[in-house]
Amino acid sequence: MATLPTNAHPQSKPSASRTEEVDVAAYTAPFISFMTKNPTVFHAVDHFSGRLESHGFKRLSERSLWTHELYRGGKYYVSRNGSSLIAFVVGDKYRAGNGAAIIAGHVDALTARLKPISKLDTKAGYAQLGVAPYAGGLNFTWWDRDLGIGGRVLVQEKGKIVTKLVKLNWPIARIPTLAPHFGAASHGPFNLETQMVPIVGLDNSNIFSAGDDEKLDSAVLGGEGTFVDTQPPRLVKAIAKELEIQDYSTIVNWELELFDVQPAQLGGLDKEFIFAGRLDDKLCSYSAIEALLASSSSTTSGIIKVVGLFDDEEIGSQLRQGARGNFLPSVLERTVESLADDKGPNILAQTYANSFLVSADVTHAVNPNFLDAYLKNHAPRLNVGLCVAADPNGHMTTDAISTALLQRVADKVNATLQVFQIRNDSRSGGTVGPMLSSKTGIRAIDAGLAQLSMHSIRATTGSLDPGLGVKIFKGFFDHFEEVDKEFAD
Repeated sequence: MATLPTNAHPQSKPSASRTEEVDVAAYTAPFISFMTKNPTVFHAVDHFSGRLESHGFKRLSERSLWTHELYRGGKYYVSRNGSSLIAFVVGDKYRAGNGAAIIAGHVDALTARLKPISKLDTKAGYAQLGVAPYAGGLNFTWWDRDLGIGGRVLVQEKGKIVTKLVKLNWPIARIPTLAPHFGAASHGPFNLETQMVPIVGLDNSNIFSAGDDEKLDSAVLGGEGTFVDTQPPRLVKAIAKELEIQDYSTIVNWELELFDVQPAQLGGLDKEFIFAGRLDDKLCSYSAIEALLASSSSTTSGIIKVVGLFDDEEIGSQLRQGARGNFLPSVLERTVESLADDKGPNILAQTYANSFLVSADVTHAVNPNFLDAYLKNHAPRLNVGLCVAADPNGHMTTDAISTALLQRVADKVNATLQVFQIRNDSRSGGTVGPMLSSKTGIRAIDAGLAQLSMHSIRATTGSLDPGLGVKIFKGFFDHFEEVDKEFAD
């Protein structure tokens, strides 16, 4: 009989009386495909929107009145800025004041974004690109990687400005290291502004001609004063070709970023790993959405099932599409009000008090080469199960009550919970949990899937972990209502 890992929660032994409801391995290949095809936050949200619509979810606009669009048994989603998304299912037995089962996480990832004016002067025959680090992007793991460019482009069409997603999925940019032969200069520290500038092409025209090819080219690309005149001409042409745009001047702006073009793939002797970029945190985001889709096949419940995926978590969540904004409270408030017969001031507060939030963000898998960096019994393993993350200083929402509640859910679906807390002499990270819980008063727990190499351009998780996430998250949606009744007020 297999033994539980030493870092598993003391009460986490699976119940033999429960049957498997989720085919965990079935999610491995789709997750790998998702990670490869959706490198930016805009692509990820667009993918999730398509998945939701294919399962009967109706798109809502924040700018519209929802009063006559919501009904019990309905399935909905709403996005903000194209980079955050909230999806929810209203149980057909829902009554105003009942709770919501919420899984919230972030879908942004560390990257390097093009500057507003990304065109740089040619230097020593190299065409370079002006970029700025988003969160911890451009760290040392970005050296000598094959980098593509993707994001969203605003285009004027028939009097309207529309958004188009673009992905130049071949190695366009590279940040070259300085060979160790140069001594101290190659060792760093390095200047992010001057020494980590991507090269994107060659331009040796100054050797053969005194003319300014870049300036001549820019006149073709919309003329002086246009947005494209501030961007590298060859990049404008590549994006226009990808989007089949004939008139370059119709490109009014864009938000583009670099990404590692190496596809996500299985690894390990028995293919037990997934190697991929941007796992933090498209991993928990993917599992949460798929769990909602799996659970939404039955709307027989008295609660609202919610997934909230937020942008900007890696930089503090302060923007309107971040978790500190009003996105989640606004969606819940509008839903409750639309379905309430009694629209008194107590309904929303009652809803929050009856709700529960799983703050789902990746956590640190144990690294066998640095065992001393981990607390004993707090060293999560891959391909085991969701990890409850704790922190006594308020960086996590986990407490005894929330842990006990999630454990009861895990028992019902035969899932294992692990536990992680950082050492006292190390710095804990943060999640969307504390900000959402403190703003609403909703009970909450922090629990995420484990990965190695957090904040690297390339990370590792277990091949079964996406499916294990779906399993426990679906269990939370399916069983929260009955489990919550086991706990005294």
